[in-house]
Amino acid sequence: MKTVLFLKSALATLAVAPLLLSMPAQAQAPSPAVVAAVADKTRPEKDTQQDAIRRPAELIAFANIKPGDVVMDVWPGGGYWSRVFSTLVGPKGKVYAYVPAEITGFKSDPLALAKAIPAEPGHGNVEAISYPAAEQPQSDMLNKVDVVWTFENYHDLYDSFMKGADVNAFNQAVFKRLKPGGYYIIVDHAAVAGTGLKHTEDLHRIDPATVKTEVQKAGFVLDGESSVLAIAGDDHLLKVFDPAVRGKTDRFVLRFKKPSH
Repeated sequence: MKTVLFLKSALATLAVAPLLLSMPAQAQAPSPAVVAAVADKTRPEKDTQQDAIRRPAELIAFANIKPGDVVMDVWPGGGYWSRVFSTLVGPKGKVYAYVPAEITGFKSDPLALAKAIPAEPGHGNVEAISYPAAEQPQSDMLNKVDVVWTFENYHDLYDSFMKGADVNAFNQAVFKRLKPGGYYIIVDHAAVAGTGLKHTEDLHRIDPATVKTEVQKAGFVLDGESSVLAIAGDDHLLKVFDPAVRGKTDRFVLRFKKPSH
C-alpha cells in the first residue's frame, strides 16, 4: 500500500513539475543594497512622493539590479529611476539615461533633464545619451549592459510624436546592447486583453500579450512577471490620466532575458 501511495505521489509531482517550471517567477525580497538606495536621504521629495505608487524596492529586486551593474534607463523623464539605480550600482556601476532623439524637442526638454542628473551629488556615474529609437548600437555598446529598463513608456514608442519609429528595431537594439543573461524590464499600463496597439495613443495603454510577442520576436525569453502593480479595479477603457484612475492604473511588469548561449 505504501508503495502504491509513493508511486501516486511521485507521479503527481512529475505532472506538476512542468507547470511549476513554466510559471513566471515573482520578485524576491529586496536586498539591503536596494533598500538602502530607496531610503537614500538625498532623493528629491518629488521622487519619494511617488514611491507608494511605484513600489521601487520590489520592482528593482524583481529586475535583479545589483551593485556594479550597468543599467540603461529608457525615457528617464525627471530622473526618478536613474537616481535610485545610480545609488544602487555605485561607483563601479554605470547608468545610461537614454532619451530617444524623437522626443528631445518636447517642451519639458527631457534631454536637459537627463543631463542635469550627473551634476547632482553622488550621481556622477549617470550618463545622458540620445539617438533615434531604432538606431543599432556601435561596437563599443554591444553586450555591455546588464539591465535595460523602461517604466510606463513602452506604449509611447508607437505614438505619433515618435514619427513612425521602428519598435521591432528598438527591441533588437536592446537585445544587442545587453550582455548574455541580461534583463529587459518593461512596466506599462495594461489595456483590455486583445486590443493590441489600439489604445497606445488615446488611452496610453498597451496589451501585455502584444508586448510579450514583440519582445520575444527580438530573441528574448520571458523570464518572469510580477503582479506588484496590478490593480483589479482599474477600468482599462479609461485614459491613464483620468482622475478616476490616475496613479491607480493596472500595470504589468515583465522581465525578459537575453539567452546566455
